[in-house]
Amino acid sequence: MNETKQYVKQIHNRTITIDGIAVFYREAGDAANPSLLLLHGFPTSSIAFKNLMIAMSDHYHLVAPDYPGFGFSQFPIPDHFAYTFGNIAALINKFTEAINLDKFFIYLHDYGAPIGLQICLNHPAKIAGIIVQSGNAHREGMGPEWDEYIKYWYNPTPGKKKELMAFLSAEGIKNQYFGGLPEEILPRVSPELWMLDWAFLKRPGNIEKQFELNCDFKTHFEMFPAYQAYFRDYQPPALVIWGKYEIFFSVEEVPCYQRDLPNAQVHILDGGHDVLDTHFDVVLRLIRDFVDDSLRLQ
Repeated sequence: MNETKQYVKQIHNRTITIDGIAVFYREAGDAANPSLLLLHGFPTSSIAFKNLMIAMSDHYHLVAPDYPGFGFSQFPIPDHFAYTFGNIAALINKFTEAINLDKFFIYLHDYGAPIGLQICLNHPAKIAGIIVQSGNAHREGMGPEWDEYIKYWYNPTPGKKKELMAFLSAEGIKNQYFGGLPEEILPRVSPELWMLDWAFLKRPGNIEKQFELNCDFKTHFEMFPAYQAYFRDYQPPALVIWGKYEIFFSVEEVPCYQRDLPNAQVHILDGGHDVLDTHFDVVLRLIRDFVDDSLRLQ
């Protein structure tokens, strides 16, 4: 049996050094096939995409990096690296160049949006299409739960910082997975994922770094008009998937994508922040169909 075909669904766990930082990534599938760059959200890592990578690697090439400070990528982060979404985006772009990823579909989940959309904006020729899962690019997606954070970004105080850092706790991380879900959906949530996330995030010094990065969401917030102009000007093929019980990014974000990308495929599922975990079969089918349809039209 041909060895490449025999191990087509094998995930390879690799590490590459980019600008002096060890970046861990998972890779599956034949690099000759259409590529997907999978960008994880907070508080997780590339582990969020393991099932998707196994399921899709028969016909696609999938790459999922961990950002510095997340998962198995380097931490502590070197002092020379300013911990911002812009710097992480530049690092991930260099990562794509280092592994010869020239054109790809890009998956944007949560923090994957401020990182991946900067790659889209700065390197539009690389983007074959975008897959958005609870990744916002419009003010409407930031509901009242963001109000206190936005106030803090523009008027930080020590007392408010202590209050807002509460999400960087075991309960806060657990809530990323279970928050807002109805009782009948809870058994679908993988119970080990939040525990693994918390084990990585609570490493000495990482809580402060994570709050620093969260505060840099202000730059993402301020770049919404630029992202929207990119959507209107380039009209990348787009698949937008949201959970109707999402408590971090309002479902009101969804029609905003359609406003900028009228041909976008939009699906609101009966889930929360991580529909890839709770609605895997549906999300898998949507992504396969979207990628195949997009490739036929290119």
